[in-house]
Amino acid sequence: MSYSSDVKNELARLEGQKPCCEKAELVGVLRMSGALVLRGKHIGIHFSTENAALARRVLQVLKTNYQVQTEVVITRSRRLKKNNRYQVEVLPDSRVAEALRELQILPSEEAAKSKLLGRACCRKAFLRGVFMAGGSVSRPSGDYHMEIVTENEELARLILKIMNGFSLSARMTDRKNDFIVYLKDGDHIIDFLSIIGAHQSLLEFENVRIVKEMRNNVNRQVNCETANLNKVIRASVLQVACIRFLQSHGGYDLLPQKLKETAELRMQHPDISLNDLVEFTDGSVGKSGLNHRLKKIQQIAVIKGMDISEYV
Repeated sequence: MSYSSDVKNELARLEGQKPCCEKAELVGVLRMSGALVLRGKHIGIHFSTENAALARRVLQVLKTNYQVQTEVVITRSRRLKKNNRYQVEVLPDSRVAEALRELQILPSEEAAKSKLLGRACCRKAFLRGVFMAGGSVSRPSGDYHMEIVTENEELARLILKIMNGFSLSARMTDRKNDFIVYLKDGDHIIDFLSIIGAHQSLLEFENVRIVKEMRNNVNRQVNCETANLNKVIRASVLQVACIRFLQSHGGYDLLPQKLKETAELRMQHPDISLNDLVEFTDGSVGKSGLNHRLKKIQQIAVIKGMDISEYV
């Protein structure tokens, strides 16, 4: 089961919601994935999903808040996974139109005066509904990404406005005939999960993210130390090669005494860094001075005809 499914299953099983929040959540679900069915003079509702928990949730909210007749039809998907598909049908009736007006899905003067999403708790419930019906979030072990996809540009802009009202810094883009509201920042995805009430999924996301960031930090540190070690080794190999070149080409004995002392020190300790090499001096020269002397030896070797390209 995907992480998105885990989040949606948790959300679909939330209890203790206020009636206003249940209705706001239902608005989000129906505006994302619901369809109106016209039979004669009456209107019905059709909602379809592969998530059994979400189907039960929609059915429960409808029965709790409205006197409507419902049916549930289970079909087998024709896609490769062949999952069950749950179709919630609200049979056409005059009471359905009243419910749709209250939910502001059908226009009415009373609905225009009400503020279904006026409260922060209801706006959170609305986001919960749209996510359950058309959202997805990637596992925190991979790239951070959460998106809500709809064909309705007006609805996408409403979702964007509400999310940014909670300081989530959501963005919107379009893909073919769809409009996508998305988050890419891990902190904002965690905030979004908290807002919609997915607290168990939030803890899982945070735990995986902490382990992931610790692993990344360790890898960065190891890579940095490895790079520094390789740099030390390359410098030491070049310095030893320059000294040996001078010894074999008659230039070593002509070196000034200080350079010769540094060369002998390097040949005695060919595998250590400059920081460690300084500890073997008599204290008369520091790291900078030691580095200057070794650079000077390298320059003399190049003047004598040494090709250092293979060491660089």
